[in-house]
Amino acid sequence: MERLAIGYAVMTESASTRKPSAKQKKTDETARPYHHGALPQALLEAAEAVLRRDGIGELTLRSIAREAGVSHTASQHHFGDTAGVLSELAAVGNLRLAASMAENADGIENVAARRKAIARGYLCFAVKNPDLMRLMARNDMLDSARPSLIEARCVSGRALVGVFFDTSRDEQPTAKNIFGGTDASQAVAMTATWAFVHGLTMLLIDGRLNSLASSAQGIRDADALVDAIIEHAHIALPGKIDA
Repeated sequence: MERLAIGYAVMTESASTRKPSAKQKKTDETARPYHHGALPQALLEAAEAVLRRDGIGELTLRSIAREAGVSHTASQHHFGDTAGVLSELAAVGNLRLAASMAENADGIENVAARRKAIARGYLCFAVKNPDLMRLMARNDMLDSARPSLIEARCVSGRALVGVFFDTSRDEQPTAKNIFGGTDASQAVAMTATWAFVHGLTMLLIDGRLNSLASSAQGIRDADALVDAIIEHAHIALPGKIDA
């Protein structure tokens, strides 16, 4: 399924949120014919549509199949269970997250400025995809041992600290170690950076900073508050000297 997640990740970020018609709600798999190879991709699109429209709580094999216009057994055939399809969707999300960070930092050579740009890329993805971001953090709903999810989490994790994973390394990522091996100082720096950026992200998309931002003079809104925090933050890695 690794290729499936990577292939779907390059598609347009917006999934269709149109409500299915009565005809589309048929559970007969022939209601919307798909080429066998295209159905998994269509199911992922349907899963994201349900997520955007109805939230995490409504993500089930049946709701996803209904959105795609196929029987729920079609979802089972390709993904096994709900955790399977959600894990593939979370893998897609992690790859998009990595792409957002890379795009935001593209062309920036100053080390300190690049790290701040990466942090803003993380935030930008989450603001555009809040429910997908929340799903990506829901280990209770995902199969963390799924190869495509391991790979995608490794890519996004390395991107967060400005170091994309090198597949030529001897130690490959595993379900228990998505970074493929780090020393103590690197682990501390990665955790501190991740906690800082992700914490700000969740406060922002959950609306927890709105009242604070509105009460502060010189702060336009919560987005401006978070941007100011990142601008004044020192995001560093061990063994690196900021330019």
